Amino acid sequence: MNPPDEATDASYSTRIPADISRPDRIFGPFTARQTGALALAGVVMYAGWWATRLFMAPLTYVVLVIPIAGALAALAVGRREGIGLDRFLLAALTHARARGRRVQAAEGVPPLPTAIPDQWARAAGPPPTAMRMPYDGITPNGVLDLGGEGKAALATCSTVNFELRSGAEQQGLTAAFARWLNSLTGPTQLLVRCHRIDLAPLAADLQHQAAALPHPELERAARAHADFLADLAADGNLLGRQIVLVSREEEAGPGRRHHAGEGRVLQRVAEAARALSAAEVTVTGLDSEQSAELVSAACNPDTPTAPEDGPEGDHA
Repeated sequence: MNPPDEATDASYSTRIPADISRPDRIFGPFTARQTGALALAGVVMYAGWWATRLFMAPLTYVVLVIPIAGALAALAVGRREGIGLDRFLLAALTHARARGRRVQAAEGVPPLPTAIPDQWARAAGPPPTAMRMPYDGITPNGVLDLGGEGKAALATCSTVNFELRSGAEQQGLTAAFARWLNSLTGPTQLLVRCHRIDLAPLAADLQHQAAALPHPELERAARAHADFLADLAADGNLLGRQIVLVSREEEAGPGRRHHAGEGRVLQRVAEAARALSAAEVTVTGLDSEQSAELVSAACNPDTPTAPEDGPEGDHA
């Protein structure tokens, strides 16, 4: 007797971890960072008891240090938005100390004219600071130079209509995607970016090219479609989703070449293109001009994007 379809589909099951970048647990449920923080806190607590044992009762010392121990334990073990609480508080402190107003001024922020009274200058508050992008430039191959953080290569990914596939096809796509995840050897991010799309140029071009069509019915259909696109463009709420793959390599060590990271991230993007082709996902690496356009669009999310320059993906 042939086995049921459910058993056949179950043979293709592939398990994908929910968080592939989760640090390893080395001591029970604690990571190396958490274990070290808790061990350091324990040593400090013991040293405090050893220093005060001659003039303080053990029970009194325990009552005094319980709130401190609880705060240190929460700081070491707690997490917020996927980030360790110690790193989160450090980032919050850095943000609070930084100047709130930042402007695009590569040449620096000029001082106020001397004609402005000091009283007005003090009332205006601290001057803004120049905004510094978190990268030092883009190489000819389209790789972002992140300075001390290493290198990053960008690529766009096509989408797959998963719901229209059979159970076996879905299992095959999932297995191919899982194989790529298991083959990763460095930091990799899949970023889903939403942006506005401007269809007005496409509608105008379609209206212009319609007259050259060989049949009147084709011309009529092209003009009708151009009118439809113009109506969509007039609404102004057309959105597109772009899936960007970001492959990053840490800064080269003392014994490694400075450009080794650039070649490694490009190789990782090429490996992703080969591996994800089995999942019917097309990965297209971005050159220097395309990477610059993507970074510029990310800094100006309200700027409409032409559909021919937009991503392969869904529109809403």
